[in-house]
Amino acid sequence: MVFVLTVDQRGSRSMTDLVPELLNSLNRRPRRTGLLRKFERTAGDEVQGVLSEARATIDVIVQLLRSDTWYVGLGIGEVAQPLPRSTRAGSGEAFVYAREAVNRAKSSPHHVNVVGSDPHVAEQVETVLWLMASVLRRRSDRGWAVADLLAEGLTRREIGVKLGISQSAVTQRAQAAGFAEEQRGRVLAAELLDAGAAA
Repeated sequence: MVFVLTVDQRGSRSMTDLVPELLNSLNRRPRRTGLLRKFERTAGDEVQGVLSEARATIDVIVQLLRSDTWYVGLGIGEVAQPLPRSTRAGSGEAFVYAREAVNRAKSSPHHVNVVGSDPHVAEQVETVLWLMASVLRRRSDRGWAVADLLAEGLTRREIGVKLGISQSAVTQRAQAAGFAEEQRGRVLAAELLDAGAAA
């Protein structure tokens, strides 16, 4: 099983085309771990990519949720083998599911949906992603600054020095940002994806 992400820009008729910037970010070197086929523009303001690793898939989804400008559809399933060189030429159930998921995302409160060969697993992953989206949407710029540095592995003391604030202020911002909740959500979503892929 693989993970296909289909992503469509929200409000594309009234906004500039953000696809080139997104593709550069998602496909940047060194190559993203678990990326089987790089993200490509498929039609209009839509992009699609194929991933083999659950954690890498969740990382991409969190990146997309952070910007809050994309409809995100995740398809979990098989693909026709061998995979063609171009993502646009791919076929199989995971591609069909991803298309269905991104269409659902357009009427979803959190703009991310999951469809897979195991509906129960897909719903579980989707539930975790919705909860994470709710946390991320409330995170302030200050919260993101602390969360990004924590994700890089810096200690609270190092972050305090870097940002010019106390360690207790770093802790308060991390708590307000829901950093621990986000990290647990990432792990749980990836574990659910792995379990579904192994079933």
